[in-house]
Amino acid sequence: MSNCQFDIALSLLFRTRLRKSLALIDHYGSAEAAWAHLHEPGMEDCLERARKEMEWAEKHGIRIWTLADDDYPWRLKQCPDKPIVLYGKGNIEPSTGHFVSIVGTRRPTEHGKEITRRLVRDLHERLEQVTIVSGGAYGIDIAAHRAAIEFGVPTLIIPAHGLDRIYPYQHRKDAIDALAQGGLLTEFPSGTEPLPAYFLQRNRIVAGLADAVVVVESREKGGSLVTANMAVDYNRELFTFPGRPEDESSRGCNNLIRANKAHLIDSADDLIDIMEWKTRDAAQQPLQTTMVGLLGDLNPLQQTLLEKLQEAEDGLNINFMVMETEAPYEAVASELVMLELQGLVRSLPGGVYRFVG
Repeated sequence: MSNCQFDIALSLLFRTRLRKSLALIDHYGSAEAAWAHLHEPGMEDCLERARKEMEWAEKHGIRIWTLADDDYPWRLKQCPDKPIVLYGKGNIEPSTGHFVSIVGTRRPTEHGKEITRRLVRDLHERLEQVTIVSGGAYGIDIAAHRAAIEFGVPTLIIPAHGLDRIYPYQHRKDAIDALAQGGLLTEFPSGTEPLPAYFLQRNRIVAGLADAVVVVESREKGGSLVTANMAVDYNRELFTFPGRPEDESSRGCNNLIRANKAHLIDSADDLIDIMEWKTRDAAQQPLQTTMVGLLGDLNPLQQTLLEKLQEAEDGLNINFMVMETEAPYEAVASELVMLELQGLVRSLPGGVYRFVG
């Protein structure tokens, strides 16, 4: 019986108790091991449902990720409420390049839609590789996806339902177009209907997948502000475009700026500068030859961290380095501080470090 089946079955058994599922996997080391210690009603039904889900996924070209997979999205793996299982369709590279989530009101102004289009276009023009993430909903969400499709930018649609349907159905063509240069990614198995609670649940994936989250337009209350607050909780960089005080569609954005939760930006350049991302035309700085002499003075963990950072042009997140080195978080954090004091690495927003030589 495939290990994936136990992950799916566990996610079905504790569908409304995600933290319990994660705690069991953490305690026993895997979903399969956790399953062997459980005595819950409905377990056999969940196993059978999981088997059918795997068959359905294979038939329809659906990729399944579990926490045990090396290519499970590493940004999402940092989150305390990460999904146990992810279902994806399309050409999805969930960990490659920069990830920017763009969210906002479902009733945007024409100005808001144009801001979204311009932001996606300019990010694509200035960065070597960027993926646009959003929820596929009406308004700013679909404006971001359509701009990505227009300019040939990879985009991930995160639906609040299974991949056997598209909601809203008016966005079916957009979802199909996204498959060629991105796709759809969800934690919900087939047969899951788009219930209101699931929209809030999927917002954590929109926030967790990103390096940066951008709120284009938002009213005083709404799902985009939920995503924004999740981004802050996950230590993601949050950005927003300001609006006039009398504009209802900008009140949420202005409130985020007022509360010092979001960076105020008016262009892609502002976001890139704050994130300290290298642009396409940035001159490549040669590695300093003095590194050869310094390597001998570094301890093994410092050498390993430095080697990994040298290979990553745009830097690496500390949580990713912890997973890669299998060293304790405290040890990695301590050695990064020492490397920074030596002028060999630089800390960036969002827990990212970059080699500077």
